[in-house]
Amino acid sequence: MNDTRVLIVGAGPTGLTLACDLARRGTDFRIIEKERPAGSRGKGLQPRTLEVFDDLGVLDAIWAAGAPYPPLRSYAGGEVVWEGRMHEPREPTPEVPYPLAPMLPQWRTEQILRDRLAELGGRVERGELIDFEQDDDGVTAVLAGGERIRAAYLVGADGGRSVVRKRLGIGFAGETHETERMLIADVRTDDVDRDHWHFWGDMASRTPHFALCPLPGTEDFQLVAPLTGTDTPELTLPTFQKIVSEVSDVRLHEVRWASVYRVNIRMAERFRDRRVFLAGDAAHVHSPAGGQGLNTGVQDAYNLGWKLAAERALDTYEEERLPVAAGVLGLSTRLYRGMSERQAEAYRRGKETDQLGIGYPGASLSVGGGKAGERAPDAPLREGHLFDVFRGPHFTLLAFGQGHAETVARVNERYGAAVRAYTVGDEGADLVDAAGHARRAYGTDGLVLVRPDGHIGVYDAPVDDYLRALV
Repeated sequence: MNDTRVLIVGAGPTGLTLACDLARRGTDFRIIEKERPAGSRGKGLQPRTLEVFDDLGVLDAIWAAGAPYPPLRSYAGGEVVWEGRMHEPREPTPEVPYPLAPMLPQWRTEQILRDRLAELGGRVERGELIDFEQDDDGVTAVLAGGERIRAAYLVGADGGRSVVRKRLGIGFAGETHETERMLIADVRTDDVDRDHWHFWGDMASRTPHFALCPLPGTEDFQLVAPLTGTDTPELTLPTFQKIVSEVSDVRLHEVRWASVYRVNIRMAERFRDRRVFLAGDAAHVHSPAGGQGLNTGVQDAYNLGWKLAAERALDTYEEERLPVAAGVLGLSTRLYRGMSERQAEAYRRGKETDQLGIGYPGASLSVGGGKAGERAPDAPLREGHLFDVFRGPHFTLLAFGQGHAETVARVNERYGAAVRAYTVGDEGADLVDAAGHARRAYGTDGLVLVRPDGHIGVYDAPVDDYLRALV
């Protein structure tokens, strides 16, 4: 029997994010995947996810592979009848360095995370979980083929049909809309440009017929078309060509991947059962509206990784993430219903979907007043940025104003690499806030403790008890 601290089941964006986080912490783990389908699937990365990827060391690769969302172009036959944008241009600010969501196919995001995992010394193993049992000391997992793995913890990141969730008997409340289906495919054509997201449909009623979105870094377009009726057609080139030819002269010459998507809106009744955790689609599935699903799964993993490594804060995973998942599920459902009812506002994206406002105010790990539990904002310093200081698996203590030098020295001496403490202020401080951006962003002359997942754990309050409990 093989032993490991954490067994991750599922190597999509959620499982890979968790694996990368554990690998950089030196936490022993194994990650298994039965079979990963190719395809673009979730193609948008929200600004908060970019901040996570910055911390994990993959943001440069994401920028190189992705591109901004293209402007929309709608047609009636061969005539352009409307143009616009889903995302209004937003410039970076001192607090938000990555304000816009780039687009790249999900398979490429996963490839980048796998490459980063390899750099950190990890790898995805081919394996299918068929059963597991847990006791007070750990989890014994059984794989197809008979291998047994003994782990201290198991994380189910194995998608909406999660074997882990089903084996636990955890309810997955919500709705599956069998009559609301879409055909999704990665196709190739030479008949439209790659500078626009192309739509065909009835603009008067905003009824879509099909859309072609260019996928950055590839020759592919993602084709999406509503599927009417109850029959499921063969996912072949003639099927997609027939749909396209009904309203356009576009010729397809290859289908590289295809799937039928049914609208599922569901959430697990709980995200933890003793030593087993659910994350990503195993815990919540969304409509595609707003691009929230993949990104929420990444945030689940980012919240869970440091807690699995520390082991002292595991009770707070469900406390923090279940309400967030419920809120995001409500948002994506509302946007989807708005699109179904042809509401123009439902097609626009902005701060509501960027996930920068998600936090844990009032949770047990959010101590003090004001900004406790909120996302810790960036700020330019005389040398570098606050995000440069946060980057890594440690806690960060920011001591604003005067009179904190002894506290900073004590924390650095007591906790070593686990906590990095700095004075922040004018000349002579560890971090020189030359333009005052950090002071304005945090709004205090006291102590701010930033958690490893970039949220404020302690705001303008003593930090000693908090750190003793978690580090």
